[in-house]
Amino acid sequence: MEALKAVGVCRAYGKGALKVEVLKDFSLSLEAGAFVALMGPSGSGKSTFLHLAAGLLAADAGSICVDGADVAKMSDAEATKFRRRHVGVVFQDFNLVDSLSVAENVALPVALDGARADGARLKALLGKLGLAGKERRKPCELSGGERQRVAIARALFAEPAVVLADEPTGNLDAAASQAICALLRALNETEKSAILLVTHDPVVAACATDVCFLKDGKIAAHHATEHDPAHVSELYLEACK
Repeated sequence: MEALKAVGVCRAYGKGALKVEVLKDFSLSLEAGAFVALMGPSGSGKSTFLHLAAGLLAADAGSICVDGADVAKMSDAEATKFRRRHVGVVFQDFNLVDSLSVAENVALPVALDGARADGARLKALLGKLGLAGKERRKPCELSGGERQRVAIARALFAEPAVVLADEPTGNLDAAASQAICALLRALNETEKSAILLVTHDPVVAACATDVCFLKDGKIAAHHATEHDPAHVSELYLEACK
């Protein structure tokens, strides 16, 4: 079963003469354990699709199945509960709770679901992310790269079917960005979750195994990245013609 499967998804903003169709008959399939980057020009609907897949927005038409359940048919309350259990989301601006420690931020989705955090899982995951010994620190005591690693740990903690990463390196410098890319690639090899990564940067996209290009509201092409930014750049330029 696919970790994520979108079929015929449509989403528009505005009404009448101001209506803008962002996604038009958009379809995408993500196999369990896959690592796919989604690229496209600004305003092409990359982030919109991630928000739809996470149940943060409602689609106008089509289906988006995550771990076998159609997110597009869920109420807000159902989507919120489903997201805590089956979807991890990594935002560009981290979205950490300033008053909580690193450990509390990572375990937050599980805590909100009324479950007890697995201490061994928490310790192991923080170790993988280079955050061992920083469990009690607050976000304000961390660098930008460390805060994004906390956000990634939070997204992975409940072992979701899919992690949706929206420009996760957008607020980081080049060195931190490269570290996050290497980390995501390593985590994809050791964790169970599939990853869908939205980015405009070929260097970031090259950490994924495959890349899809979004144009005119739908997928225009799908290729292997070969983990080569130059190759991804060439493919992107060709897809944008």
